[in-house]
Amino acid sequence: MKKLFLVTLSVIAFTVELHAQQDPHYTQYMYNMSVMNPAYAGSKENLSLGLLYRKQWVEIEDAPTTATFFGHAPVGKNVGMGLSVISDKIGPVEENNVYADFSYTLNLGGEHKLAFGLKTGLTLHKVSLFDDVYSTLPDANDPAFSENTSNSYFNIGSGLFYYTNKYYLGFSIPNLMKSKHLDFNGREFGSEVSHYFVTGGYVFDINDNVKFKPFFMMKSAFEAPTSWDLSANFLFNEKFEIGGTYRLEDSFGAMVNYAITPNIKLGYAYDHIVSDLNVTTPSSHEIILLFDLNFPKKVSSSPRFF
Repeated sequence: MKKLFLVTLSVIAFTVELHAQQDPHYTQYMYNMSVMNPAYAGSKENLSLGLLYRKQWVEIEDAPTTATFFGHAPVGKNVGMGLSVISDKIGPVEENNVYADFSYTLNLGGEHKLAFGLKTGLTLHKVSLFDDVYSTLPDANDPAFSENTSNSYFNIGSGLFYYTNKYYLGFSIPNLMKSKHLDFNGREFGSEVSHYFVTGGYVFDINDNVKFKPFFMMKSAFEAPTSWDLSANFLFNEKFEIGGTYRLEDSFGAMVNYAITPNIKLGYAYDHIVSDLNVTTPSSHEIILLFDLNFPKKVSSSPRFF
């Protein structure tokens, strides 16, 4: 029944014109910021790698899943580079992205820095209307669902990242190129528009062993609703982190992060759905694994916690 519900959503999505496809959601966005903002690449003064997997709407078969790999490092004076691979799937729609990031950082004096970033790469898009949807239709002769489609698109993005050791502000547009997911008889279905992200965070020292870390992320587009994420974590002994998050009119949840070693961290986030989808599915889950590899002869004198 729940698979039929998702197939119905998919059919609706391709029989009405959707002009504002959403990018993948991340609850632990504060740990994979290079994915949305290329200016973050190389800002941590070490090689940073991460793996993330998200399962959305867990009780619906073929609901959205997102797998992400990201890595970045400084490669020269004031220069950083990174790589991200994102695989996103919902029902018959699969999208794979491979992006390279470049950043250049200006030292503004003291601990104040401003980084500029560029992102470029390729998006591979596949819509399996025949394989996954055609057999479920009441009208088996509908030509719009009689074949699968595959397309590839070039993408370019940009971003700014201002930061100190205590706080940061970021602005980015990771996808500047508009693309269409399906073109049938001259009509575009599921066209994708550019989203912009505004992010920020601060690290408060409660005492020598406890830090309080509020974050926010705003995601919007001229042709899509604005999404707000508000999060706050407590970090204990620079090892264990626990906090909560709220996505406006969509979900609230909890997250934990544990430093297995000083260079390896494991995190988990749970979202409880409060939107209309709660009728069908109550939750989403997300897990992340982070690696920080320090370069020989280079130790940060002022460690950052974002």
